[in-house]
Amino acid sequence: MALIGPGGRPVTSQPAQNAAAAGPASPWIKDSGLQTFAADVLEASREVPVIVDFWAPWCGPCKQLGPALEKAVTEANGAVKLVKIDIDQNPEIAQQLRIQSIPTVYAFKNGQPVDGFQGALPDSQVKQFVAGLTGAGHGHGHGGPEHTAEVLAMAAEAVAAGDMATAAHAYGHVLQDEPGHPAAVAGLARCYLLGGDAERAKTTLQLVRPDGTNDDAIRAVEAELKLLESAAAAPVPGAHAELEAKLAADPNDHQARHDLALALDASGDRDRAIAELLELVKRDRKWNEDAGRKQLVTLFEAMGPADPRTIEARRKLSSLLFA
Repeated sequence: MALIGPGGRPVTSQPAQNAAAAGPASPWIKDSGLQTFAADVLEASREVPVIVDFWAPWCGPCKQLGPALEKAVTEANGAVKLVKIDIDQNPEIAQQLRIQSIPTVYAFKNGQPVDGFQGALPDSQVKQFVAGLTGAGHGHGHGGPEHTAEVLAMAAEAVAAGDMATAAHAYGHVLQDEPGHPAAVAGLARCYLLGGDAERAKTTLQLVRPDGTNDDAIRAVEAELKLLESAAAAPVPGAHAELEAKLAADPNDHQARHDLALALDASGDRDRAIAELLELVKRDRKWNEDAGRKQLVTLFEAMGPADPRTIEARRKLSSLLFA
């Protein structure tokens, strides 16, 4: 059995180098694997939050993130633990938790994942992540449906005001009380998405409990991520005039209209994007395997069923499809 170094890494080779780079061993950091995962993570997280770092020796970003995690956990002085999982040695765990890239970090509380991210983060964000798990800035111990509703409302107000840090902390608070809560998972994922971290948003969505995967809030964020991927392939904003010129020359250039709708939505003009897609469906509803209708449905999911734009556009789409 390999000795465990202070960073939670197995000391199996180059002992002199490891000893030179290592400080005093931390009692709150350890390696784990398939046989001990339940005890080290699931059971231990019923006492304090447990951060799980999925890494591999060949992973460059892992070598950047690992020390930052270890330092932040050590400074938390027992308020949180860190468990490191080498995915090369434990592929079963990686498969069960759908780990698609590394480094991936999950935080567990009461036996359930409550937060997570992918990729190396700056030290300041790592500290913020750990602080959120230890309850910094939260008044834990409330719980209950009324308290959850109150915190979710506060988080929504913070998002509307552009205060993503406050919103993320509020959603994280709900998730520590109720792991996998769909609205809180979706809200936290949206905070990351609005902050430009699409990968962390994707990872966060995986935290939703099984009965919440079809929740409207979850589907809305999934749709926004899908739209973001479409936007990556959309023409640049400067191409609007060129696409509009094509349509002026040939109103039945469906590809140009579809591309214009994607470009408009990517630049933030969703109302015009909806109008162009409705016009596309009106002119040729079956074009490119219902591409216009499918893109509209994605927009509807992203905006949510109660959004006035969704309600109005659905009414117009229905009149076109069933005329």
